[in-house]
Amino acid sequence: MSDPSSINGGAAVAMVGKDCVAIACDLRLGNQSLGVANNFEKIFNYDHTFLALTGLASDVTTLSEVFRLKTNLYKMREERSIEPETFANLVSSTLYQKRFGPYFIGPLVAGINSLTGKPFVCGFDLIGCIDYAKDFVVSGTATDQLYGMCESLYEPGLGPDDLFETISQAFLSAVDRDALSGWGAVVYVITKDKVTKRLLKTRQD
Repeated sequence: MSDPSSINGGAAVAMVGKDCVAIACDLRLGNQSLGVANNFEKIFNYDHTFLALTGLASDVTTLSEVFRLKTNLYKMREERSIEPETFANLVSSTLYQKRFGPYFIGPLVAGINSLTGKPFVCGFDLIGCIDYAKDFVVSGTATDQLYGMCESLYEPGLGPDDLFETISQAFLSAVDRDALSGWGAVVYVITKDKVTKRLLKTRQD
């Protein structure tokens, strides 16, 4: 197996709007081209910060619980919720600690800073190098398709409804062209005062 992070498939994307962010992932869990489940959500919520993990399913599950522990400890010590920028550095340092035997995952972080109200998204490689972005970040087996669709459809300054429409169309079109992702999708649109979760239907073949 040349690339362990593509064994189970999956794709995710995060996108910045005007005072809002959106993050989406597919629901497929597979063993290469064999579909195993269509309810494997890869987005995890840590207060008002969201983390998408694509890649090896066992590492996705393990890391989501590691970050649950670390964010709870942070909340107890600091007596406040972790901000997206701080969480991004936590993800980076956690992955770098395992650089000689890395987790085979592609994380994305999205959220709104509760103090400044600024939207924030970033991506990482598997040993924690942060890729900051002002527009969108993508990860997973449909990366090439997602980059193409996001470059085509994305516009700066989108409101929550337009942002949902844009990220949904880009994501659905991309995963339709990738055999290892799809089987339904979930989209979170995050503003300073609320989070909206919506499920999308996709091809099931």
